Amino acid sequence: MTTDRDRFPPQVLREYALLADGERGALVGPRGDIVWMCAPRWDSGAVFSALLGGRSGYSVTPRGRFVWGGFYEEGTLIWRSRWVTETGIVECREALAFPGDPHRAVILRRIIAVDADATVTVTLDPRADFDQHHLLELRRQDGRWTATSGGLHLRWTVGSCCRPDPDVQQGLVGEITVPAGTHHDLVLEISDQTLPVDPDRADILWPATEAAWAQAVPALDRTLDARDSRRAYAVMRGLTSASGGMVAAATTSLPERAEAGRNYDYRYVWIRDQCYAGQAVAAAGPHRLLDDAVRFVSERLLDHGDQLRPAYTVTGDSVPDQVELQLPGYPGGHNKTGNWVNRQFQLDAFGESLLLFAAAAAHQKLDSDHRRAAGVAALAIARRWREPDAGIWEIDNQAWTHSRLICAAGLRAYAAHEPADTAAGWLTLADQIIADTGRHATHPTGRWQRSATDPNLDAALLLPPLRGAIAVDDPRTVATLDAYLSELTVDGYAYRFRHDGRPLAQAEGSFTLCGFITAQALHQQGQSVVAARWYERTRGAQGPPELYSEEFDAGEHQLRGNLPQAFVHALHLQTAASLAADVG
Repeated sequence: MTTDRDRFPPQVLREYALLADGERGALVGPRGDIVWMCAPRWDSGAVFSALLGGRSGYSVTPRGRFVWGGFYEEGTLIWRSRWVTETGIVECREALAFPGDPHRAVILRRIIAVDADATVTVTLDPRADFDQHHLLELRRQDGRWTATSGGLHLRWTVGSCCRPDPDVQQGLVGEITVPAGTHHDLVLEISDQTLPVDPDRADILWPATEAAWAQAVPALDRTLDARDSRRAYAVMRGLTSASGGMVAAATTSLPERAEAGRNYDYRYVWIRDQCYAGQAVAAAGPHRLLDDAVRFVSERLLDHGDQLRPAYTVTGDSVPDQVELQLPGYPGGHNKTGNWVNRQFQLDAFGESLLLFAAAAAHQKLDSDHRRAAGVAALAIARRWREPDAGIWEIDNQAWTHSRLICAAGLRAYAAHEPADTAAGWLTLADQIIADTGRHATHPTGRWQRSATDPNLDAALLLPPLRGAIAVDDPRTVATLDAYLSELTVDGYAYRFRHDGRPLAQAEGSFTLCGFITAQALHQQGQSVVAARWYERTRGAQGPPELYSEEFDAGEHQLRGNLPQAFVHALHLQTAASLAADVG
């Protein structure tokens, strides 16, 4: 007998694709199994929890033996699972109806019998709030099932093929046979409000979703590789809510390293990450995600001033504290939601905010509220730049060199868009910060060190020259890059910092973000060929769906950490835009 925990076994992260509509995201695996989706919003309880060892999921799987593949339709998050079976080829075209409604998720799945009759097994077992609530009030009428789960209302348009699963509680299961050359549509609606009387129709939703993606993702033909750049942009757009807030990742508690305790909830908006995304988009053109980033960040600055938090929910609320779920967790990981980041101070967020506003101003994208927010950020730096902070890697509180220099970079960049008298004050403050940091955080070898009390190297120290804090030909810029390449990279993979005396790859995975930063730093130094090599090496740190997680295990060629990691896609896009200048 099949148990409900056996139906959706975990896969390596590189094999999961993302469906997203801006308000929530779903992960779909190689067996056509949707094993993760929170509803109605990113930080709500999951309605499909099998990724973390829950019993809930939604699958469309070919009957018999098959091999798997898949691809995104270009410039979209419309995914096509593709299976070669013993009798023919079957595809399942899948998407979240786009753009998303904050209250209602609509999962579209179209089973396509490409060249022969195809039979698939279909299983639906949603359980709201991380498996806490079974389906209730289950009813069938005219090929549609309706039910509730927790506070959610569900409607599944599937046809007459499915029935309650005798092996599990309240799930639905069935087989669908699709004649060669035809397709069969499934539409699942999940809402925290009463569903409209008339169900959504696949023949209307599919063209609307296609058209919305075509409008949302620009051509990006002034980047190194337009196809890959558009994919990065599509991922960021899929992670961006109507509020403008872009979540750091769609998931929680996926381990950065097995049994190492580094498992975090990234279903929130990090101000730094949002600024990275906005600056990356600005490097490629004045596109919509730049406006979204400016709007969200400026609203938070105007709300909280120098008490700006490192992260928020997409609605601008506080990130909840960390709690443990009653789930086994992904293998090697744990089961946490919420994040203790809400108790931190991260100084560099103010500097990155100013860099974002400067990038937007260069495209004439700022209004009076945005300019007021820039003033708030500058004042916050003036008040707080001497305070220790948690830094970019959210470790212990120190006077991190990167945090201070990024603030100086932001002041310098935005000063160009201020009246002369205001700009003079900002530039003076930037000079003061750089001079003080130089006195206390220059290593005896002439490079930057992590902080006044930590003489070690850090990938984050490559960013200040890229952001304009330090001149390209400053000896500290050159010495830092040379030392970083020598001490914190191995075989073309980049690492954040040295944890201890172990080889780098034994302490943690290579940090994909840092690979793209390294490519940009080399490009800035005029080493275009080497920079291109780093770009290509880092671009390959992904799985078949071409998504990036936070880390890449170079030894096992596996993704580590939450998926997909928004700031990696942002730096991918920015690197592609920067390196394109050399190609004409």
